[in-house]
Amino acid sequence: MKIGIIVAMEKELRRLQSLFSEKDGVCVSQCGIGKVNAALGAAEMIRSYQPDVIISSGCAGGNGDDVNVKDVVVSTELCYHDVYCGKAIDDTTQYGQVQGMPARFKADARLLALAEQFKSQQSSVNIHTGLIVTGDWFVDSKEKMRHIVGLFPEAKAVDMESAAIAQTCYKYNVPFISYRVISDIPLRDTDASQYHDFWSQVAETSFETTRHFVESLQKKV
Repeated sequence: MKIGIIVAMEKELRRLQSLFSEKDGVCVSQCGIGKVNAALGAAEMIRSYQPDVIISSGCAGGNGDDVNVKDVVVSTELCYHDVYCGKAIDDTTQYGQVQGMPARFKADARLLALAEQFKSQQSSVNIHTGLIVTGDWFVDSKEKMRHIVGLFPEAKAVDMESAAIAQTCYKYNVPFISYRVISDIPLRDTDASQYHDFWSQVAETSFETTRHFVESLQKKV
């Protein structure tokens, strides 16, 4: 099995490249920040590497009383928090949905089942499953996060790439899941201080859960 992992930032890339090797069937690539970079990066990985599955990894902002920094959120479904196509042409289109695309991109059922199984087998990290929402906005204020949560109260995490990678994988029929480490909780944060503390203090071991998930996936082949 060939597994592709896409991250946005160089510091995420360095940490995951220290855990994985392409000779072991895992290709880690950096797409850059934001939805366009994410879609281009996913398309390029599919074209050049032809992975059997793609995982969006990296960090994300968390939401919910039960979610904390260093927890992991695994996507059950994904959509955009900054897309609205209106109802002038199709009154069934939902907020967060690109017209002509699914309202939400579902994580691959087999990958999600494995993630759920892995979640039940370990206790060192809190793993949550749920909706991840994506937009071209670094959420560094409580006001912005309140707006997003007002639209998607059930969202467990907010990032800038996962839904765009999910849309690309949907178009190319590549199984996909997002596996995100929580770097900050915007509704409990001030001036993104949690985010900066995450990278300076706790990031070194935070991506080990992704490694264990990938190893579990490889064993299933």
